[in-house]
Amino acid sequence: MPVHNNNVGAFTRKDEEEGVDPGDVLDEWSHGKALLKPADQLELTDAELKEEITRILTANNPHAPQNIVRYSFKERSYKLTSVVDQMAVHFMLEGSLLHQDSDEALRLRAKDSLSEETTTVDTGAEPDEDKPETPEAGVEDRPDSVTSKTDKKEPKLTNQFNFSERASQTLNNPLRERSCQTEPPPRSNFSATANQWEIYDAYVYELQKQEKNKEKQKAVQSKKDNDKGKKKNMMMETQVDDITKVGNSARIFERMVNQNTFDDIAQDFKYFEDASDEFRDQEGTLLTLWKFQYEKAKRLSVTALCWNKKYQDMFAVGMGSYDFSKQGRGMVVFYSLKNSAFPEYIYPTNSGVLCLDIHEQHSYLVAVGFYDGCVAVYNLKEEGLEPAYKSTAKTGKHTDPVWQVHWQNDDMDNNHNFCSVSSDGRIVSWTLVKNELVFTDIITLSLNGAVSEEPEGAQQPTCGTSFDFHKQIDYLFLVGTEEGKIYKCSKTYSSQFLETYDAHSMAVDTVKWNHFHPKVFISCSSDWTVKIWDHTINTPMFTFDLNAAVGDVAWSPYSSTVFAAITTDGTVHVFDLNINKYEAVCEQQVVSKKKTKLTHIEFNPIYPIIIVGNDRGYVTSFKLSPNLRKKPKAKKGQELPKGPEVEIAKMEKLLSLLREPEPSTL
Repeated sequence: MPVHNNNVGAFTRKDEEEGVDPGDVLDEWSHGKALLKPADQLELTDAELKEEITRILTANNPHAPQNIVRYSFKERSYKLTSVVDQMAVHFMLEGSLLHQDSDEALRLRAKDSLSEETTTVDTGAEPDEDKPETPEAGVEDRPDSVTSKTDKKEPKLTNQFNFSERASQTLNNPLRERSCQTEPPPRSNFSATANQWEIYDAYVYELQKQEKNKEKQKAVQSKKDNDKGKKKNMMMETQVDDITKVGNSARIFERMVNQNTFDDIAQDFKYFEDASDEFRDQEGTLLTLWKFQYEKAKRLSVTALCWNKKYQDMFAVGMGSYDFSKQGRGMVVFYSLKNSAFPEYIYPTNSGVLCLDIHEQHSYLVAVGFYDGCVAVYNLKEEGLEPAYKSTAKTGKHTDPVWQVHWQNDDMDNNHNFCSVSSDGRIVSWTLVKNELVFTDIITLSLNGAVSEEPEGAQQPTCGTSFDFHKQIDYLFLVGTEEGKIYKCSKTYSSQFLETYDAHSMAVDTVKWNHFHPKVFISCSSDWTVKIWDHTINTPMFTFDLNAAVGDVAWSPYSSTVFAAITTDGTVHVFDLNINKYEAVCEQQVVSKKKTKLTHIEFNPIYPIIIVGNDRGYVTSFKLSPNLRKKPKAKKGQELPKGPEVEIAKMEKLLSLLREPEPSTL
């Protein structure tokens, strides 16, 4: 119990120094310590105190966010991050302390002991044997103590060579900083939407600005009446119209704006195929694409349509009127599928246009026939609105409306020439010689069916309404008349007709040779019928009654058995004789108003689209569904033959079923 006594003695000495009674201290030790409880502490029963409550400690950080999302470039969307960093750092201090048992600490100790041995060998000093092994009482011999650090002197390594160290300190040049602050260049943000009306407003504003500048120039020139030489110089240096300078760029920009505006139509034109054709039992439909209209040609009818053979996205439209009691002005308009909002070229005419044709090789030459009997040739390369060639009364123009014109192959002198047919009964060949049109009458039609060779007035000529030249035989052509007859004629044999067909009971509106089969042609009339003929037989091979006046008919360029016709009730009829010889595979109403009449139809040379014109000046384009341009399926292991021979054989197979068998000779 000596420890207890020492403690008591210690207490007594301390108490004596502080003047405290020792008896009071013993009383405090003798009494037990009482538990102090807060007044609001909950009192629990023994069972509740003995109940074990399990607490599970996890490594998850309760404050870590659980809804972190990151962008996934693979899936192109934001994804919730499943792995969240749960480590929380409360304190971190970078230091150079090493654990004494680590390998690096052992290497450092070995290195220090080697350095001490080398110093003792070099100086020849003996180790301190006289020093007591035990340190002073109450002082621990710790290597990191202050005394051990002060007693140890760092040994100075002497160089064995004669080495002298000399050093000098030079002044460093003071650093100087120079800076200046400039005003930032002015900036302005500009954004606008380029659409048709803003482009139009910009053009109108530019024209007004130019007119004001011209008025100012006139005012300045009026003040300088005395300086005649200066006047001439100023007139020569007038600014060129800015719009003409940027005409090509503005046209390209306008096309870009329109293609963005009608992008859905362009996508349908390029890629859309009606998948429902598979369930229609060989029937097809027409998908409406672009609608072409010109504000100044609203009251005119579409009297002619013709595609450009070289630039297949461009077509020409002739504007006039079929109401002969209300004849007036006309117009020739050129549209492109790349810009449906505004025409590419516009040529106003004094007389109504009834027909036109674009040259196949020289696509800038356009032959036009007018209601007043004139024919003209427009050159798109030349500037101006007047035609390059035009017939007059002195150069043999027709006396009645010109119903159709057609370009021919160049003659032996390489001169361009075309033919025309008119209500005066004349079929004339026009040759472009230098700056004038030279005419040559090919044939003159008469009512009795013979060529009129007698003097004028002896026979009454019949009215020619349409004609078409053979695709392979240049001199062979067909002529449709107002009486409903069709004549087969030859340019080399003009004394009489080669054949006469009693085709229709009313005027023949259109007659056209088949693109593939050399013997087949088609005709239509206002007597509601469309007829297909073999020119070696006087009777039609097929006759279709469409229950309305037929305005125009056209063969397709991709199949010998497909053709389309339009009727005045606003319906487009598409036939494929290879699929159905009795009914149309497509009958579709394409006008919104009942009074609107369709006037002309044309197939595009390469694209599966058609254009249709009406009597209100509108031209609408349609895309043919897959059933309307179906090709025969190839058998397994066999390649499908291609070329015009296949189309000829397809039409010949149909005709062979209708021709009368030749009588057998015994």
